[in-house]
Amino acid sequence: MSHFYLDASAVVKRYSPETGTAWVRALTDPTAGHTVMLGDITLAEVAAAIAAKHRAPGGITVEERDNAVGLFLSHCITDYELIAVNRSIIDRAVNLTLSHKLRGYDAVQLATALVANEALTAADLAPLSFVTAAQTWSPQPVPKVSPPKTPISTSLPNDAPASCSRRLSTKASG
Repeated sequence: MSHFYLDASAVVKRYSPETGTAWVRALTDPTAGHTVMLGDITLAEVAAAIAAKHRAPGGITVEERDNAVGLFLSHCITDYELIAVNRSIIDRAVNLTLSHKLRGYDAVQLATALVANEALTAADLAPLSFVTAAQTWSPQPVPKVSPPKTPISTSLPNDAPASCSRRLSTKASG
C-alpha cells in the first residue's frame, strides 16, 4: 500500500478540471488502494480555491461550486485520512520558514506531511510521497513531471522541501 500526502494545490485538481485532474483522480480513487492524507487546513484551502473559481470572471456556477465543495467534504469523511494541525506542527512550520522559502500555509502543509511521514516510518511502514502542484515551494529545482500521469516519486525527507515532492504541472489545459 502506498501513502500519499496531498497539499491543497494537488487535491483541488480532483474537484476542478485542469491539468493533472485525471492523475489526481486516479491516485485518490478508493479502488487504487492508496492511503491519502490531508492536513485539516486543507479543507479551508480547497474550499477557498473552489470558491475563487466561482468568483472569477466566467467562472463556475454557484451550483458547480457547492457541488464541488460538498463532494470534497464528503470525501474528507470517506476517502482521506485527516491529520489535525496542532501547536507542534505550527512550531515546525515556523522553523521551516526560517530555512526554506515557503509561504505560511505551504510550511504548515509540509510540517504536517513530515509528522505523518515520521509516524509511518516509526511504525516500519513505507514513507509517504508528498504531492503538490505549487510552483512556489522550493528554493532549489524539483523535478517537474510531464505528463502529470507519470510523476517521479521520491521519499519524503525530514527537512528538505526541495527534494520531497511529486510535482504536477499547473499549466492551464484550455
